[in-house]
Amino acid sequence: MSEVGLLKLGLCVVVVFLVKATALAQPAPDFELPVLDQGYTLNLADVKGKVVYLDFWASWCAPCALSLPELEKLRARFHDQGFEVVAINLDSSLEDARRFLKDKNISYPILFDQNQVTPERYGVAGMPTAFLLDRQGQLRDTHTGFKKGDTEKLAIIIQQLLRDEES
Repeated sequence: MSEVGLLKLGLCVVVVFLVKATALAQPAPDFELPVLDQGYTLNLADVKGKVVYLDFWASWCAPCALSLPELEKLRARFHDQGFEVVAINLDSSLEDARRFLKDKNISYPILFDQNQVTPERYGVAGMPTAFLLDRQGQLRDTHTGFKKGDTEKLAIIIQQLLRDEES
């Protein structure tokens, strides 16, 4: 590829990055949903001041079976620095969600959106889809799907957000 071609390619990458960053640098839509089997609700204001990984998942989603335990590891690794995972289950049946979680040791809040309103507000198109929010509740990154290797990629982004927010 010529130098001009490389320059054009580089500019395209920068433009795409800037468009994504601009589109994401907006307040995350608010929600208030019940925490699964806990008898209380959680809303976005409850986690303001933390870097949040907001994860949309369902029991029928194969990559979700991989992502939930990996998110638990990320939470354990960064929780003391101000990181939280909030998972929103989109199953139509509460029993499906409970059955899926039965053998998983998850300590972060699992919310249940029976009316499926929240994924529309966030523009969720596939499972799992997640959004990284900064301490001010601004959308900073999105993550769709989940596969081996994603945990460390996410860790880098989370560390950067935690560092950026400290200064």
